[in-house]
Amino acid sequence: MRRVAIIASASGNGKTTLGRAVAARLGVRFVELDALVHGPNWTETPDEELRATLAPILREEGWVIDGDYGHKLGTYVLDAADTVVWLDLSTRVWFPRLVRRTGRRMLRGETLWNGNRESLRDAVWGRRSLFGYALTQQPRRRREYPRRLAQLPVVRLRSPREVDRWLGDV
Repeated sequence: MRRVAIIASASGNGKTTLGRAVAARLGVRFVELDALVHGPNWTETPDEELRATLAPILREEGWVIDGDYGHKLGTYVLDAADTVVWLDLSTRVWFPRLVRRTGRRMLRGETLWNGNRESLRDAVWGRRSLFGYALTQQPRRRREYPRRLAQLPVVRLRSPREVDRWLGDV
């Protein structure tokens, strides 16, 4: 296991936390796709530019990449991975985590990728609502992932205990 893609059914499942831990244990680079996708003022990196940035990374001997962005990348990253970790925690686990993380970021005024910050408006209301997006994506991804991932080496983790157990074996 040297090239690991970590995906999740929804935001707040712990992709980044797990990704950093796995990368540290393997001694490989950690790449957070959000940092490559979200440009200044939340502009999205064009698909071709994103693939061009990822191409040399995917050729490296080892890496851990968190995120999917299937609508932009298809299975580009997943196909290059020797292990795909699917975090599929229950809503009662990830949603409170997402609310706490978002609240903490807003209260502290944390700067995310490329100078971006989360706002209450974007987290709760409107067409870009982070909470609404996460809640609608989980059922869709649970339907789509089994088909999309069928030919890939997948580890599906459904509880924090399973995550801890798996990480302990890395």
